Amino acid sequence: MYLLHRMRGEWMNIRIYQGNEMTPEDGDANIVIDVIRAFTVAHHAFLGGVKEIWLADSIETAFRIKNKYPHVLLTGERNGLPIPGFDLGHSPAAIAKQPLAGKTLVQTSTNGVKAVFRALHAKEVYVTGFSNAKTTAKWIRRKWKDKDNARINMIASHPTGEDDLACALYMESILTGSGTIKPESVIKEIVNASVAKKFLDPGQPAFNPADLEYCIKERDCEFVMKMDPTGEFPTIVRVEDE
Repeated sequence: MYLLHRMRGEWMNIRIYQGNEMTPEDGDANIVIDVIRAFTVAHHAFLGGVKEIWLADSIETAFRIKNKYPHVLLTGERNGLPIPGFDLGHSPAAIAKQPLAGKTLVQTSTNGVKAVFRALHAKEVYVTGFSNAKTTAKWIRRKWKDKDNARINMIASHPTGEDDLACALYMESILTGSGTIKPESVIKEIVNASVAKKFLDPGQPAFNPADLEYCIKERDCEFVMKMDPTGEFPTIVRVEDE
């Protein structure tokens, strides 16, 4: 991970990092972004009524949690591929069709979840894909606009993913009020990202092209995905928008 971009606005100090290997500087709010696909999966799981999502820092940890709490459902990927023995893969198109109301998921992923574990030291931590980016950015702008020099870190979790970086810059334009980056340009970056190519390759049937449709569609919803670090496991919870 490296510091890619810094902007100091009238009342906000925004830093954008790319990657998942380094702990960001201290901040008032950390926002971890994984468009393709971890936090698009999480978003659609909450839209489907999931109660909460526990995060696991490894496949082994996920299985240990499952052994202790058999009612949970394991979801995740490694290098984009389903994990043998998990209940669910990491396809937002598939997750959106699952009966998940009231369920607890345990999620692990190559980039997004890994980055969250290095970002938990901020006062507040949020996760998002593009589908919930606008709602999340507006939430944070309202929450921190009265604090001088609020420190906001955005972590584009894929080390080289143009999708996560485009989403971070889009959120920055909302946070600063400039509105210079339009959703259409972000969608173009996501679809053309190097990490998206495998979803459009008929020779890689493990990657569902329908997933990209979920990753590029903004959803008008009234909640953000916020980390609760106080329990047994770091947990993504749904917090209703104010």
